[in-house]
Amino acid sequence: MRFCLPRPFLSVCAVLAGSAFAMPASAAEPTLEATIVALDAKAFDAFNHCAEAGRLQEHATYFAPDVEFYHDQGGVTWNRDAMLANTQQHVCGKFRREIVAGSQRVYPIKDFGAIEQGAHRFCQFDTGSCDGLADFTIIWKHNPAGWQMTRVLSYGHRENK
Repeated sequence: MRFCLPRPFLSVCAVLAGSAFAMPASAAEPTLEATIVALDAKAFDAFNHCAEAGRLQEHATYFAPDVEFYHDQGGVTWNRDAMLANTQQHVCGKFRREIVAGSQRVYPIKDFGAIEQGAHRFCQFDTGSCDGLADFTIIWKHNPAGWQMTRVLSYGHRENK
């Protein structure tokens, strides 16, 4: 004996199955913007605590070995090791970075990764004052191991008014 389902039931099942496959990827996984914003937060949480044991090394993992860092006042560093040496000397235990709320923008780079832009301020640990403000652009590369920053620009440094 054969079991047959009514034709209207099969039609409904086909429509429902098709709509499940038509769901946008963002419904199942975080958007590119959410991914990059979360990575930035994790990378710079380690930066903000880089005076603590292991945190500078954690911060390093977010950068490609050949990262280029362009700073309008500090100049250019051409690799991760030089950038980390500068961070250890000039940042760790001295100040923290904060994103200016609502300033982050993320744009895809086809077959490569993403561009992140925004504004950040710098707050002194000893006084708590947030005197410095600047703009930034980060180029993120997506590779099989995950995401890493390959180019970082920090520019337009000015007083935070």
